[in-house]
Amino acid sequence: MTAALKKTSELERKVEEFLEYLEVEKGSSPLTIRNYRHYLLRFINWLHNQKIRLSLKDINPEVVRQYRVYLSRKSNRKGAVLSRKTQGYHVIALRSFLKWLIKNDYDVMSADKIELPKIQERQVKFLTGKQVDQLLNAPSLSNIIGKRDKAILEVLFSTGLRVSELVGLNRDSIDLDRREFGVVGKGGKARVIFLSKRAAEWVEGYLKARKDKYKPLFIRHKGKMDPSLSSEDFRLTARTVQRIVKKYVRKIRLPVEATPHVLRHSFATDLLIAGADLRSVQEMLGHKNVQTTQIYTHVTHKHLREVHSSFHGKGGD
Repeated sequence: MTAALKKTSELERKVEEFLEYLEVEKGSSPLTIRNYRHYLLRFINWLHNQKIRLSLKDINPEVVRQYRVYLSRKSNRKGAVLSRKTQGYHVIALRSFLKWLIKNDYDVMSADKIELPKIQERQVKFLTGKQVDQLLNAPSLSNIIGKRDKAILEVLFSTGLRVSELVGLNRDSIDLDRREFGVVGKGGKARVIFLSKRAAEWVEGYLKARKDKYKPLFIRHKGKMDPSLSSEDFRLTARTVQRIVKKYVRKIRLPVEATPHVLRHSFATDLLIAGADLRSVQEMLGHKNVQTTQIYTHVTHKHLREVHSSFHGKGGD
């Protein structure tokens, strides 16, 4: 054993094993693993600064309480105190780590002794039907960029895709006749995606207007199409798609700061308001847990209240 390994604490070694478990057995995304590493290393660094031994048995309710006080007073890079949501992420990571330790027969404090902070109910932004139509009709169709942007907006609203899933699509993976394709979303969860007839027609029109043979479904069209560059050099990034949506939101002066994720919310609320069941919407969105999908029920409850107010008691005797 090298000297470097001898210096590694028991806690640090187990955190690394836990992150490997997330990667190999749970199939967690690189982003999830990176975040968990960040949250757990912050805990380790705090323990070190407090001169608390980095052993598993030294994680106890009092230590966790002190750490949570520290998080509640810690400032982020902008000088603001960490939000309750961010504090919650740190606590969730620590709880998950403790649950993994207990599952592997380590004598540590119960994860159930750590309560999650109460976070204000998540507010879901979504567009009305009229606003969706305005946004989808915003691109000019006089050039290839406008045709591409039109197809992007139509696909986002038609499918509820995450922007990362959208930019990962390849033209040969889309079956325009059957109007369906497969994606692998968060946590390696695969699902089938269905395109509306309208979205499929716009995608087909965009592809017919292209003169290239590049693999990605959506590519950049500015600059020279250098044949020495690979297909991946032309693939749109998630950031570029976010800018595209923002451009048209500003063009039509929407009162809502719409993003690709707001279009995803709009897709879900549109389905639920039309009568789709929650489990089906969960599958279409690729949510692991139905609890995640339930955030949209508050929107539909509001819609039902409006329907009740508009129509109940208006029919006479």
